[in-house]
Parts: sequence; C-alpha cells; structure tokens
Amino acid sequence: MEFSKDQGFIELCSAAAACTVCPELADKRAVLSELNGSLQPKVFFIAEAPGRQGADRTRRPFYGDKSGENFQALLDSIGLSRDEIFITNSVMCSPRTATDANRKPMRTEIRNCSVFLKRTIELIDPPLLATLGSVALDALKLIEPHDLTLKNNAGRPAEWNGRRIIPLYHPSPQVIAAQRGLGLQLEHFQTLKHAIEQALA
Repeated sequence: MEFSKDQGFIELCSAAAACTVCPELADKRAVLSELNGSLQPKVFFIAEAPGRQGADRTRRPFYGDKSGENFQALLDSIGLSRDEIFITNSVMCSPRTATDANRKPMRTEIRNCSVFLKRTIELIDPPLLATLGSVALDALKLIEPHDLTLKNNAGRPAEWNGRRIIPLYHPSPQVIAAQRGLGLQLEHFQTLKHAIEQALA
C-alpha cells in the first residue's frame, strides 16, 4: 500500500513539473516534491501559492521568508514538526507581477491547479485538512462546494467533502499586522492541536 502511495506521489510530482497550462506561470516550476512533507501527515495544510523569497526559491513550502518564520512559530507552539505534516498550495507555481513581486493567483490559475490539489488530497488521504488564508479556503470550492468563510469559520473545525477541516488565517506579515500580532493565530493553532488529537484518537 505504502509503495503505491509513494509511486503515485512521484508520478503526481512529475505531472505537476511538466504542466504549462497557465500562460503566466509556464516558465515557473511547480513546488511539489518530498520537501512538501510526510505522505502520512497528521494534518494537511493548503496555502495560497509559493512565495518568491520562500518556496519558489527554497522548493520547500513556507520556508525561507517571513511567512515561513511565522508558520514555524505557530507549528512550534503546538509541538508539531515538519516531519508530521504535508503542505501544498492552491497554485503550485509562483505568481509574479511584471516587476517580479508576489501577486495573488488568478481565478483561472487556481481552477487549472485544482486538478493537482484534488489528486494530492485523494492520494495522501489525510485525517485533517487545514487551509491557510481565504484563497486556499475558496480553492476547495472548485473540488467540492462549501459555504465556509474565514470571517465566520476561522479556527473552527468543520466538515467538507467527507473530511474534517479547519480554516485558518494565512501567517503572512500583512495578515498578522492587521491582527495586531500572532495571538489570534496561536489560539487557532491550539484548536488545531485538539482537532489533530481527536482525529488520531
């Protein structure tokens, strides 16, 4: 069984690496490899897109930039290691502006990449999903419709497509500044810790 999952993941990574469907992302490389984490994770995180200074440079989601530092602090707060999680994105290539700055992925790019997101979730079959930010939460609607929002559901376990899910805020410096610090997100990660314990019980 594990061999088939490993083999399936290798094939999925190859397919993502070869994808050139999105015109503005065709010259970028999908961030999907063994560096994304465990294929038997306690929790499966979905974020927005690889950052220019973070995952697109390091090839490891949430690593190498300030968002990555914040994410690591949140993981550390509940004693969760990178070896126990899997992280991917709504869009697996890094969207940039004409000046090479990070930009939000376009709706069409999210739709194009939802095929890979769906396949990854089905392959790994995690006990718990956690979305990081509104883009990731909305991306799941393309796989199976839902009415969850960050405003109403952040930090609250819910059901989606037969799975347990927790919508969380994105750990970007801008979001944390707007929340006046990490406090709220630290609270939500405590809820995540309890949800992990329940899922594994």
